Amino acid sequence: MKIQTSTIPRRGQSLKTREARLAYSLVVPTLVIVLLIVVFPMFWNIILSLQPIRLQNLPTINLLDFSNLSLNNYVRAISARGGHFWDVMRVTFVYTIGSTILAIVMGLWAALIVRDAFPGRNIVRGFLLFPYIAPVVSVAFIWKLMLDKNIGVITLLGEKIGLPPISYLTTRELPLHLFGLEVNIPLALITVILFEGWRYFPFAFLFLLARMQAIPEDLYEAAAVDGATPLQRLWYITLPQLRAVAGTLFLLRFIWTFNKFDDIFLLNGGAAGTEVLPIQIYDWLFSRRNVGVSSAVAVIMALILGILVFAYLRWFLPEEE
Repeated sequence: MKIQTSTIPRRGQSLKTREARLAYSLVVPTLVIVLLIVVFPMFWNIILSLQPIRLQNLPTINLLDFSNLSLNNYVRAISARGGHFWDVMRVTFVYTIGSTILAIVMGLWAALIVRDAFPGRNIVRGFLLFPYIAPVVSVAFIWKLMLDKNIGVITLLGEKIGLPPISYLTTRELPLHLFGLEVNIPLALITVILFEGWRYFPFAFLFLLARMQAIPEDLYEAAAVDGATPLQRLWYITLPQLRAVAGTLFLLRFIWTFNKFDDIFLLNGGAAGTEVLPIQIYDWLFSRRNVGVSSAVAVIMALILGILVFAYLRWFLPEEE
């Protein structure tokens, strides 16, 4: 008995050791990949943001040379062109928040439509996924044709009701007269927000529909017996059940939209008051060939996004019980 009791712990420790070695062997490849494609580029970007580097000097830079570090690139990025950075920052937040909320609202509307069974529901569900699965180059080109001032179908329809031809993607502000007051509408910014919301509402639609189908039907039946209207059932049953999913969707879409570059770049290149931070990074890097300032803007952008995501996760993201 003594021999058996002495060997059992050693066997237990040996099993734990083998399990630990297996765990490390499985984690190490992923850790190495993350270090190579995430951590190292981030470190390199921070070093570049602290040095006066032009695009033509990039192949000869010594990454381990820390003798010429300064914050001049950050100062130049923030103070360039009379505070243009802060205008871009404001546009980025308006674009991100507006398109994120629009995508979630459109996804909720689509999920409510196809939640209940009707003939051809599966076909409608598949059709609703088209904006998300279609190549961004194709849908951006289609929208540019639709919104063209001369041949666009939107322009032709507007002429039928007496509207003048409008270049929706290149008109910075459109004056409207409402109740004797002149209001300037940021037409180009609203247009790209509509495009972003339309393109990515299927992502929210899938998440919200999956959560809706998991809500017990007993809740709706009990509410109907108590005389609740469809609107009341939506407000007091469906929406509270969707809080956690909607919060996660908002966080994901906010992060992705905040970093979005290709949509606005393909639509109008950031013209007419639609320039966002990713477009400004591209402009500093390829138009002005200034690697240092473009890296500084990228670091600022990452810091802002990190702070906002931390605050959202800490104080605003609802937890599902």
